[in-house]
Amino acid sequence: MTAINGHAREARNDVASSDASSLLAPSSVPTAQFTQSEVKSFVAELEVPFDPGVIEWRVTNTSKNGRPARGQIIPYADQRAYTDRLNALFTPQGWTRKYSVYTSPNFERGRDKKIVAKVFVTCDCTIFGLGSHSATGEEWADDENSMTSAEAQAFKRACSCFGLGRYLYNFTGVWVDLDERNRPKKSPKLFGWATPEGWRSGMRPTNQHSAAEAEEPRPKGDTPSGKPGSARQSDDQLVCEIEQMQDKLGTHMYRGLLRSAKAWKPNQIREIAERRKMLERMQAAERGMRRLKAASEKLSESAVRGILKSLKIPFIDRVADLETLHSLVLKLEATISSSSAS
Repeated sequence: MTAINGHAREARNDVASSDASSLLAPSSVPTAQFTQSEVKSFVAELEVPFDPGVIEWRVTNTSKNGRPARGQIIPYADQRAYTDRLNALFTPQGWTRKYSVYTSPNFERGRDKKIVAKVFVTCDCTIFGLGSHSATGEEWADDENSMTSAEAQAFKRACSCFGLGRYLYNFTGVWVDLDERNRPKKSPKLFGWATPEGWRSGMRPTNQHSAAEAEEPRPKGDTPSGKPGSARQSDDQLVCEIEQMQDKLGTHMYRGLLRSAKAWKPNQIREIAERRKMLERMQAAERGMRRLKAASEKLSESAVRGILKSLKIPFIDRVADLETLHSLVLKLEATISSSSAS
């Protein structure tokens, strides 16, 4: 079901259903072996900004009562720019992507109190010889373009884990005049470091930057409405690292840990300190899962089933919290120790 550089979607209504990624994996895929020097060279090329000609601008905030209308805009690139870069560096056979689709239950949306579901799309992007990264995009289900938007967001976030397009997270936005359709009347000029030529010459952002060389001042009395235009690069990378833990932990443990923070996905955890704690908990869970696998392989199936039953755990892959995982691992390892002693 997965084609090279193609799309494979798995529709899911039950967000707690078991991970079926193995069913969607290609039976045979190209492999590539790169030296450490070649890997560094590829990563450096992935980090180079897109050509300014493919950059577009999105309005993220608007002034409430300003005349003329003004908005804060940030740059972005269409996902075709991402695929073009990957094709140019690795050829269409050198990478692949796979999509999984989830829908949440209906719930009340905060801004308008409407009862609606959300569409979540997870993209697994693999560059043969470099590795794989996954990320999730989301959109409200009542948006007629929800699938397209969530898919593009997931793909671009996965690419950013390789460095592709990551420079765009350094922008905080610039205020410009908008036309009657709320589009920028004039596009700002990008900083030198946000162009291929400037980046290759060694220019780099030193901190958060606006999109333009000189940010237009916001008129006095204007207040923004909407959400901030971007997150810090380090924060986005943290979200990316947490999302990658899903494949390592499995759906039940991954979702269970997020539920403990009252979140469905990492970027719903507001505080960056809490996100770091979540990543640490997931890393601890990964270590526990390795111990669990090693211990269970040393015991018979009947012995493992007996231990699961004693702890009231239905299946070994349904463990969804650290405390249960810890108890199970200790019980298994204790059984192994007692068997060895006898």
